[in-house]
Amino acid sequence: MSALAHIAWFEEIGLGDREQVGGKGGSLGELTRAGLSVPPGYVVRTAAFERFLGNLERAAPVREVVAALAHDDLAAITACSTALRRRIESSELPQELLADLTAAHERLVGAHGRQPVAVRSSATCEDAADASFAGLQDTFLWVKDAAQMIRRVRSCWASLYSVESISYRLKHGFAEERVAMAVVVQHMVEARTAGVMFTRSPTTGDRSVITIEGAWGLGSAVVGGEVTPDRWVLGKVTGEISVREISDKQIQHMAAAAGGIEPVAVSDERRRLACLSDEELQRLRELARRIERHYGCAQDIEWAIDRASGAILLLQSRPETVWSAKDAAPLAKPQQDPLMHVMSVFGKRQCP
Repeated sequence: MSALAHIAWFEEIGLGDREQVGGKGGSLGELTRAGLSVPPGYVVRTAAFERFLGNLERAAPVREVVAALAHDDLAAITACSTALRRRIESSELPQELLADLTAAHERLVGAHGRQPVAVRSSATCEDAADASFAGLQDTFLWVKDAAQMIRRVRSCWASLYSVESISYRLKHGFAEERVAMAVVVQHMVEARTAGVMFTRSPTTGDRSVITIEGAWGLGSAVVGGEVTPDRWVLGKVTGEISVREISDKQIQHMAAAAGGIEPVAVSDERRRLACLSDEELQRLRELARRIERHYGCAQDIEWAIDRASGAILLLQSRPETVWSAKDAAPLAKPQQDPLMHVMSVFGKRQCP
């Protein structure tokens, strides 16, 4: 086990540890332990968040204030969000936690700290099979040093209290005391191409195909909807490419000099070129099949291709929720008398 009380390395964790490392952290650990290629990293455990939050709540309540909000009172939610995020981002960390974060960062990137990292929110309530909090909390890319990383950890904690996240929890009845935030810190991938793939068609629910979407540069441009990605549909078993849509990819996300990312224009000669070769598509298809077999259900997967090595690296895998929820929905309301159900269906079919 890790010698750092507030840190869990990917190799130590899996999906069963979601309460300690959140949905994203648990999935990255699961993928790592399954022998798949994941950029190395660690998770700042929910225990660190709980300790930090406990210090704040000794001065003034946090969870109690959120739980008291009405789900449809946007003005109150917005005011609460603004105040809580300001408190969290401006508060000092306990010294023991600060020491653990600094030591983990040095172990991950080396004493000189020149390897940029991604700092990613990993809430305990995200990426579950029956709910999706994806995109409601913050992620920070190309974080350049330990000081920036520590600030971004606080920002990820604060993003648990974004307007969108608070509203989602209130609407769906999530108990505040059961919600906590872990934070993933991992090597940043300098991606030539990145994107998403689905082991079930996101448009039709077809289980026999894999849909792959990608664009030049970092995947944040695809996930954020800032570029129309190239799109392919492949037979899951045969690998036959039935759909091939190459878009005009005008921008790509690249590293900014001061840290973070920025949109950069794609050169004219590359805008309409496919960002993936057929060989890379088949490698992605095989990875998608392997991941789906491992989890035992349809998956939404984020991936990137390293600019220097050409290696495919996995950044996330979460259960597909849209079509799975439709499958789980009852086709008809239960009737006490089975005959009444048959008659009601027959009656509806006779209506013009």
